[in-house]
Amino acid sequence: MRKRFLAPFVLSAFFFAACGGGQKSGEQASSSNATAGQEGGAVDTSMVSPGANAPVAKGKTLIDDQDCKTCHKEDTKLVGPGYKEIAQKYENNDKNVETLADKVIKGGSGNWGEVAMLPHPSLQKEDAKEMVKYILSLK
Repeated sequence: MRKRFLAPFVLSAFFFAACGGGQKSGEQASSSNATAGQEGGAVDTSMVSPGANAPVAKGKTLIDDQDCKTCHKEDTKLVGPGYKEIAQKYENNDKNVETLADKVIKGGSGNWGEVAMLPHPSLQKEDAKEMVKYILSLK
């Protein structure tokens, strides 16, 4: 009788241990990324124009902070299309950036099948545009 109660308890404890502590890991990763350039010595940026990848890097960071990876991957279809597949379908221009940013905020279905993309109404329009610019840069 003890074994019937022990197994669910052990599995539950394992599940909670695996899910917990995510915030500390993110904070440690952020602080280690911030200091990596300082401790590793000077980084040669002579071949990079100032601000060249700023929108792309900001867009990737914004995507990482949202729930996008629940349904999308960079290379392959998950629930929704992969980012590279989106980049192949849409030309990287202001009109498409505007349209796709609205789609990210409002959600919808029909362009990639019947599964609807959930809306993200709390997302600012400029942030959605940066996210779309990053996605469209993946061609």
